[in-house]
Amino acid sequence: MDFKHRPVLYEECMEHLDIKPDGIYVDGTVGGGGHAFGIGERLGEKGMLIGIDRDEDALEAAAKRLAPLKCRCKLVKRTYAEIKDVLSELGISGIDGALLDIGVSSYQLDNAQRGFSYQHDAPLDMRMDRSDPFSAYEVVNRYSQKDLAEIIKKYGEERWAARIADFIVKERKNKEIETTGELVNIIKAAIPASARRDGPHPAKRTFQAIRIEVNHELDQLTEAVDTFCDVLNPGGRLCIITFHSLEDRIVKEAFHKRLNPCTCPKEFPVCVCGKVADVVKVTGKPIVASGTELEENPRARSAKLRVIEKK
Repeated sequence: MDFKHRPVLYEECMEHLDIKPDGIYVDGTVGGGGHAFGIGERLGEKGMLIGIDRDEDALEAAAKRLAPLKCRCKLVKRTYAEIKDVLSELGISGIDGALLDIGVSSYQLDNAQRGFSYQHDAPLDMRMDRSDPFSAYEVVNRYSQKDLAEIIKKYGEERWAARIADFIVKERKNKEIETTGELVNIIKAAIPASARRDGPHPAKRTFQAIRIEVNHELDQLTEAVDTFCDVLNPGGRLCIITFHSLEDRIVKEAFHKRLNPCTCPKEFPVCVCGKVADVVKVTGKPIVASGTELEENPRARSAKLRVIEKK
């Protein structure tokens, strides 16, 4: 299967990155290279594009997609949270912009064998990095009922988390749960019929929660916001696209802390800690997809773009 990726908020990202032809830019979630190609097109021969991903399929597809570009390109198999190590290994001290498109890619969802989708029956997997031995199978079959309920509630914001965890544990006493189809059926049985009539697919939130747990997505995002701000050159911008409220909340709060670093008690009349912001806000409310984009790509409906700039 080809690694296809329809980049969301494409024009908005290109505009807000404010790309300099001779700059150094990072796509920390390069995927199939959709956003990365747009960045590279705007770079001259002296410019540099660094693409990071932990999915080998993504890097292979991105290499083909980016091959025609005239700028310098470097693709690296790492997580975006490791950006400082990546730059150190490349001998680069700072970058002029970065883009993070958080979450699972269209390819990973559409490729049934990767086990990300509740719409295809496949082995329980959900690993973005397939060299990692820890998969959704371990979460579903090895986690305690308490831990399952906690992650489904925390990462999936699922009101029926406790009931779903209970049904999973009861089912796996008979036999281990091996496929996404089996898990979907358990979730459907756990959620009352009246609650399944409206809203998204009943398994959506649970699958999201397990995927986040398997790939440590929110921990990496929390770390990455500050790390990327640290490596931006003056005037450099960080653009982050999120797809659900947990991700967006992390980015919003991390940006707020960076914009308001003072640690003095509120009752102090003046700041004495000496900490001042080294970034400025570019966007107030997050940028969302236009009606035209939503018609062409329904998966963009929950996308939100936030942008910050280094002073």
